[in-house]
Amino acid sequence: MSHSGTTLILIMAIAVLAPLLAYGAGRWLPVPLVIFEILLGIVVGPDLLGWAKPDALVDGLSELGLTMLIFLAGYEIEFGKVRGDTLRRSGWAWGAALALGLTAGVLLGGGYDKGVFIGVALTSTALGTVLPVLRDAGDLHGRFGSVVMAFGAVGEFGPIIAMALLLSGRNPAESTALLAAFAALTAGAVYWALKPRRPWFARIIAKTLHSSGQFAVRFVFLLLALMLGASTALGLDVLLGAFAAGLITRLVLTGAAPESGPQILEKVEAVGFGFLVPVFFVVTGIEFDLDSLLAGGRTLLLLPLFLVLFLVVRGAPVWFLAPRDLGRRDRGSLVLYSSTALPLVVAITTIGVDDEALTAGEAAALVGAGMVSVLAFPLLALRLRARAGGGPALPAEPVTGSESW
Repeated sequence: MSHSGTTLILIMAIAVLAPLLAYGAGRWLPVPLVIFEILLGIVVGPDLLGWAKPDALVDGLSELGLTMLIFLAGYEIEFGKVRGDTLRRSGWAWGAALALGLTAGVLLGGGYDKGVFIGVALTSTALGTVLPVLRDAGDLHGRFGSVVMAFGAVGEFGPIIAMALLLSGRNPAESTALLAAFAALTAGAVYWALKPRRPWFARIIAKTLHSSGQFAVRFVFLLLALMLGASTALGLDVLLGAFAAGLITRLVLTGAAPESGPQILEKVEAVGFGFLVPVFFVVTGIEFDLDSLLAGGRTLLLLPLFLVLFLVVRGAPVWFLAPRDLGRRDRGSLVLYSSTALPLVVAITTIGVDDEALTAGEAAALVGAGMVSVLAFPLLALRLRARAGGGPALPAEPVTGSESW
């Protein structure tokens, strides 16, 4: 059997085993599923058992998995809950984090070329990882969940913009012009999405939803392909297109088929979380440079340092700019959720290693810190929320954005 076939079998075996392990561990401690996927990927990867080896096919599926993860994160954004003062606060918090991150990155990296990769990675939030935790805890649709969603959305979208501006290798003026062009395309798509759909559109969605036609699911993936194509044509990162596609898809389905929307999302999530997203996380483990991390010296010391910097760079601005109606424990939980990072850290460090700006050891330390954050921070946030009374105890936020600074 080819290396691709063997590796794919191992990846899917891990994808099946990981939920069983997460379920078993959940009796004592709720461990995020992604941790088992990455750790098992490390075990079967080249640095330990050596059973799995990535190649072009596996890497392609992994990139699709990351794209789907970002798409689903974009789909989860509820505009009525993230606009207003909370959204402004989240934007200012991310801007402050970027300034802190670039400063820390330049100091650690000894220069801008390396520091920019470290700095942008430190500002990211793993919204796609945090949302399932919030959903399972019953917090997603309350006031606290809407605040986490706002801060997490900016923490997901902001680094993608920064990647396009700072990590593309183009001069800032050219990058800004291309981003403006993409923003115009996205605005046009949003305008189209908000227009009322003709009755036949909803009828064909309902008629084919449980048939082999699957019009709605195919339409969703067409929107995704179009936005990915637009971002690629403009020389921008495909993650920008994936996130925008998620936002647009939600607007289209909410307006055209509100009754079928949840069922359509379930089908898309089945493709994403059932196949593509696990491939991404398992391949992340397979490609993790464990030897470089365990070689000792500066590389090993960087892991706990980066973990602390996630809290300081991303978390400190969130603490000071969180909405005033959040109590201290809820504010602390918001800091922990916002400081949880991994998918974009993997994407940014991959670019950094390919550009020879980051060493394999530095990339492993950043990804390792992201793995620890995914394991530790949501658990600590859940404990803080439980002590604060648990659940969505705060009232829903008015969509008028009436909060004051």
